Amino acid sequence: MQFQPILEDIVATLQPQLGAAGRVADYIPALARVPAAQFGIALRTCDGQEAAAGDCRVPFSIQSISKLFALTMGMRVMGDALWQRIGREPSGNPFNSLVQLEAEQGTPRNPFINAGAIAVTDRLVSHGDAKAEMLTLLSGLCNEPVHFDEEVAASEAATGFRNIALGNFMKSFGKIDNDVATVLDVYFHHCALAMNCVQLARATGYLCRDGLHPYNGHHLLTERQTRRVNALMLTCGTYDAAGEFAFLIGLPCKSGVGGGIVAVVPDHLSLCVWSPALDATGNSLLGMKALELFTAKTGLSVF
Repeated sequence: MQFQPILEDIVATLQPQLGAAGRVADYIPALARVPAAQFGIALRTCDGQEAAAGDCRVPFSIQSISKLFALTMGMRVMGDALWQRIGREPSGNPFNSLVQLEAEQGTPRNPFINAGAIAVTDRLVSHGDAKAEMLTLLSGLCNEPVHFDEEVAASEAATGFRNIALGNFMKSFGKIDNDVATVLDVYFHHCALAMNCVQLARATGYLCRDGLHPYNGHHLLTERQTRRVNALMLTCGTYDAAGEFAFLIGLPCKSGVGGGIVAVVPDHLSLCVWSPALDATGNSLLGMKALELFTAKTGLSVF
């Protein structure tokens, strides 16, 4: 299948809608200044073919997409022991909810809500330099350097009162081992990773290759672990819209409030779309439309 013309057609179809609806994530000051009228898309197949269009090389803050890579690191370090403090069910509540966390005694519902990612980060902090290890992992997966946007990290730290509350709340239940401020500093930096669509399409390549690293040929995850990550993406990866994504798109996806969404077609390809304007659920408005167009034009789905 020739993907380049498909991506170019998607960009041309969505171009008239750029900036017309949705709003950027203005609760993080550094993201509030990002121009909304941008759209990029890129993919990489299992055998290394790449296609990209639009603003595919513009770096953006990956935000909650980083939770996917933190989970991968946690599974590599701890295996099944990681799940002793983290659930695997959709939350049905906002991604930064305190109410559910209290009802479930400090155990986050899944690793893709904020509390779950903070809990995963705590485990990573216990095992090493989680900031440096994240940069090493992603730079290797992209085959080029990746960095933190320090302005975004500082902006999140200055305004992340709900995340601070989540961390301290879990600490009160004995579910966080390390100093909360240390864990949150790592968490905010992970969210502040700056990447573009081409890099993220490459970086998620192991998820369409049964855990095989897209460049060095080693297993990043086992085949079984990879299936589990993809399952969690499908059921929990897009905030409160996971059911809608499964219904309309039919692919495992992970989104972030920076406007990016990564998606996986197992045994075929990984892709990334980006447009900063979000819908009411915190997902990229045009990104979701682009993925729906992509699956309609290609017929690719996990169902």
